[in-house]
Amino acid sequence: MNKPQQALIFAASAVLCWSTVPTAFKLALRTLAPAQLIWIASGVSVVFLFGYLLASRQLRLLKATSGRELLHSALLGALNPFVYYLVLLKAYSLLPAQLAQPLNMVWPIALALLSIPLLKQKIGWRHFSAMFISFAGVVVISSQGGITGFGETSLTGVALALGSSILWALYWILNVRDQRPEALKLFLGFCFGFLYLTLTLLFLSGFTFRWNESTAAAIYTGFFEVGIAYLLWMKAMQSSRNNATIGNLVFATPFISLIFISIFLKEKIFLTTFIGLLLIVGGILLQQLAEKKYRHGNHNA
Repeated sequence: MNKPQQALIFAASAVLCWSTVPTAFKLALRTLAPAQLIWIASGVSVVFLFGYLLASRQLRLLKATSGRELLHSALLGALNPFVYYLVLLKAYSLLPAQLAQPLNMVWPIALALLSIPLLKQKIGWRHFSAMFISFAGVVVISSQGGITGFGETSLTGVALALGSSILWALYWILNVRDQRPEALKLFLGFCFGFLYLTLTLLFLSGFTFRWNESTAAAIYTGFFEVGIAYLLWMKAMQSSRNNATIGNLVFATPFISLIFISIFLKEKIFLTTFIGLLLIVGGILLQQLAEKKYRHGNHNA
């Protein structure tokens, strides 16, 4: 098997893993609070990532971490997993999975907006057109099948789901500026996030857990949302000759997710969900095209 084939298999496997996560979220939230869910998942992720660093002989990098880098990891951990997942999972608790996941997907649009003040980038009419198309998709999905569906949609849940996309875009900007190995950054960030979540549970909700379907789903989330899927995606990027092509496979995730949501959560999948998803993905792809033209224009200049 050649490298492009390996890259495709690794990427497709990662996408399949991520496609199951919205269903796992909803199953876990049946008896767990958002903070309890992400505490379990983060703990599993920390153990998994520690094992990966150990197996790949990267633990020595921990000794070389400076105090400034630790502070940066503390900030990253506050964003993800702490605040980001608390906001996202609260949205999942208020919305159907077929609505919460696509709304969280608009983070590339949020990234374009944040790049104006944070990265001093200028955006043109193509960016604004992309934003309009994606947010039109948000409106269509929020209708849940028709005009009357708006009355059944939690506006708080929609605001939280969209807010989580802004938090993820901010995390991405801060993370991409950090040149340390990805696995090391993720491990330290989740260590700090797990600490924050532990303190949150200690003072707010406690550690009363029972072994049931929800607990199993939370453990599954820890392994597949961050652990296994992350390693598969990293392998795909390392094996690929065209990361942009492999990266676009991510847009298959919400469509595959609908299959699992329909089978395991028994949600009725609305036609508006498909239409809204197509608009959101179309807007994101248009935004990527606009970004390429922007960079090409700057390079020529």
